Amino acid sequence: MPTALIAERRRKMGARHHQIVELLQAGLCAQEIAERCGCSAALVQNLKGARTGGVSLLAWNPSPARLSLSDREEIRVGLERGESMRAIARRISRSPSTISRELAENGGRDRYQAWRAHRRAGEQARRPKTCRLDARPDLAGVIYASLRAFWSPQKIARSLREVFPDRPMMWVSHETIYRSIYVQGRGELRRELARCLRSGRAKRRPQHREEHRGKIADMVMISERPPEVADRAVPGHWEGDLIIGRNNKSAVGTLVERTTRFVILLHLPGGHTAEEVRDAMTKEIVRLPAELRRSVTWDQGKEMAQHKDFTIETGIPVYFCDPHSPWQRGSNENTNGLLRQYLPKGTDLSKQSRKDLDEIASSLNWRPRETIGFKAPTDALAALVALTG
Repeated sequence: MPTALIAERRRKMGARHHQIVELLQAGLCAQEIAERCGCSAALVQNLKGARTGGVSLLAWNPSPARLSLSDREEIRVGLERGESMRAIARRISRSPSTISRELAENGGRDRYQAWRAHRRAGEQARRPKTCRLDARPDLAGVIYASLRAFWSPQKIARSLREVFPDRPMMWVSHETIYRSIYVQGRGELRRELARCLRSGRAKRRPQHREEHRGKIADMVMISERPPEVADRAVPGHWEGDLIIGRNNKSAVGTLVERTTRFVILLHLPGGHTAEEVRDAMTKEIVRLPAELRRSVTWDQGKEMAQHKDFTIETGIPVYFCDPHSPWQRGSNENTNGLLRQYLPKGTDLSKQSRKDLDEIASSLNWRPRETIGFKAPTDALAALVALTG
């Protein structure tokens, strides 16, 4: 909209408000003033409240990109005249979609009130917004207790709807929970709650990052993986990764069977070079029955640089995920999150013995998992092997 037109409209709005104030001072009632000035009685009452100590809508002065109170009054007048949304939009130099959204969000054509719509827009524009958890201590208490029990924000958000089906005020999204930790959280509370997350990070990572790693030779990408892997109907397809210890100097390898979520931990006491990872993975996977040795999916970490040698020794193909696409190994990512409850970040993983890792794997494999109908991975794997044997 041209600057001159905006200035003219604001001048007219100011003149109208000045006229209303003068008529109020003369003692006219709100309805009479509204009829003389061609505005709503509600606007007159609002200005009257501002003169007597009330809160005025005029305290919020939106930018020209937003609808002003004058714009909303013009919309109200147009509706009373029976004008179409396009006609109203042309008269106030706005897009028809702007008028459509304004009416949809404020009661429609029959219930639209300019002062109420303007007040709502002003409240929504306030920054910073109060976090919902700050306004509801009872809700915050439930959420913080669940976080300390190592529940993920997604599970907490879902459980709130199940536990409080008739109390929508006790429902929040997982993003609200994250925001209470990463934005509103302060001091020791923030650190304590951040430690309860599986990531353990004090701030969220950006989702898009540039790829700086070199390429592994002769990779076979996940797009070429057989369709039977994706539907999880056939056992024996594994997802793998490393969890890294203190100062990136130690690691433990993880293999997760996609259908049953059965976990194998790779002992890497000497380091996590490509040769050491290949040897550890070969040693563990050849112990499995043939029907459980079909494929491995890994990310593009350099520890899998010897994937061709692994395939030659075991006959098991290795498929590689796209860069920065952890959801392509969702079972492994979820399991690694559970493992961090046993092996927190900053741990020197070289101190974990083979026996220690076997005990951790056993604990996970006997732990009921919701994704497989609350069965234990050990039982689910045994049942599948019996069916395919």
